[in-house]
Amino acid sequence: MHELITQLLSHLKGIWKYRWYAAAAIWLIAIAGWLVVHMLPDNYESSARIYVDTQNVLKPLMAGMAQPPNLEQQVAIMSRTLISRPNVERVMRMVDLDIKAKTVKDREQIINDLTSGIRIATTGRDNLFTISYSNENSKIAKDVVQSLLTIFVEGSLGDKKQEATSAIRFIDDQIKAYEEKLVSAETALKTFKQKNMGLMPRQGGDYVTQLSTAADSLNQAKLELREAEQARDALKKQIAGDQPALLAEEEESTSAVSNPEIDARIQSLNKNLDALRLNFTEQHPDVISTKRLIARLEERKKEEAKLVKHSSDPGKNYSPMLQQLNVALAEAEARTASMKARVEEYSSRYNRLKSMSNAVPEVEADLAQLNRDYEVNKANYGKLLERREAAKLSGDMSDTTELVTFRIIDPPTAPQTPTGPNRAKLFSLVFLGALISGIGIAFMMSQIRPTFHSQSILREITGRPVLGTVAMIWTDQEIIKQKRSLYAFGFSLLLLLSLYGILMARAIQKIAPF
Repeated sequence: MHELITQLLSHLKGIWKYRWYAAAAIWLIAIAGWLVVHMLPDNYESSARIYVDTQNVLKPLMAGMAQPPNLEQQVAIMSRTLISRPNVERVMRMVDLDIKAKTVKDREQIINDLTSGIRIATTGRDNLFTISYSNENSKIAKDVVQSLLTIFVEGSLGDKKQEATSAIRFIDDQIKAYEEKLVSAETALKTFKQKNMGLMPRQGGDYVTQLSTAADSLNQAKLELREAEQARDALKKQIAGDQPALLAEEEESTSAVSNPEIDARIQSLNKNLDALRLNFTEQHPDVISTKRLIARLEERKKEEAKLVKHSSDPGKNYSPMLQQLNVALAEAEARTASMKARVEEYSSRYNRLKSMSNAVPEVEADLAQLNRDYEVNKANYGKLLERREAAKLSGDMSDTTELVTFRIIDPPTAPQTPTGPNRAKLFSLVFLGALISGIGIAFMMSQIRPTFHSQSILREITGRPVLGTVAMIWTDQEIIKQKRSLYAFGFSLLLLLSLYGILMARAIQKIAPF
């Protein structure tokens, strides 16, 4: 520790020896630096604070009908991209700074100065933004901030409208494409139905369902036919046991015999047959059964006529019981014929469906595929129509300025007092730098032209023993000269410090507080 203190004192003595070199360096550096700081141009800063209100009563009212714009995200993105080259170039044109640009290099320099000078600060969740810019001209500073405010407001309102327009244009293109798909699908479906007219599934269901239904109907018709045949056979047996014996003689022609009851029934059945022929063909089961019933009645008429002529007891042929049995037999015969025709019809249907066991399922599968494609395209087309209307409504909402409100809390003004440069700080830095530089120069001089200030240092460096020291005896003139030198050195430092104080006072008085 003693050696360190001794060495430090030695350095201080060396610096003190070359103090005038240090004073000269301090003066030169301080005056030069202060002149440079004094000649720096004044900067005027203009700023504005704006509040963006994104809360609006229209947004919850339109929820579900339209997609409201995300105003918070939109404003945040706009604030981050405000200082972009296109916006800076637009600001340069709005403030007429492009007039000063004579060359491309000058233009780039102006753009760089604007980009580096513009500052945007935000508090985040409160949507409160501060836009500031500093320039040598206070009016330009104000105009730049005002231009940025204009771009900020217009950009926040215009971007969403452009997005909605692009979305509507895209949806319109998709709608046209799906319209073509729908027309193509409808044409394909129509052509397919015309080509496979006889193989198309009916309203009852698919091929398997139709085949099962035909089989059930055929079985039911067969069962009803057996029931009708059994009922007819039972009536025949009953009539065979109750009929009187007829005379076995040659019969005469009975075409002219009249039977009012049977004739009336035949006439009624003929009218019914004519009506059926107007609606159905000769192969229809009802037509066939009616014709057979008429034939049965004609035969019955002939038989009754024979019984009237040749019966040993003609009165028995007109027994009410026998007449009822004959009527019931005729009806049973007609029902049996109708059931036979129905069984034949159902059998042909079943056989026809069974013969199409390979073609019909393929047709049904192809038809299902066509219908599925058509329904998918139709559903997408309907959704696109709904989305287009929602996009138009969203675009109209974006055009409504009431969705977002811009409130300028502090409008930009042309500052009267400069905000920079901070000359007080710069003067202090120059003064401090001058002091450090002067001390450093004196220290370097002491190292370049070293002297021994104590016998211990001499003994340490030379390695030889020091027998003693001779003290310097100053004369009165030397003492006076040293005192004058000391006073002059102190006065120079005091004068420099006074000059520093004056500059600081003027700088503090001139610069407006931050």
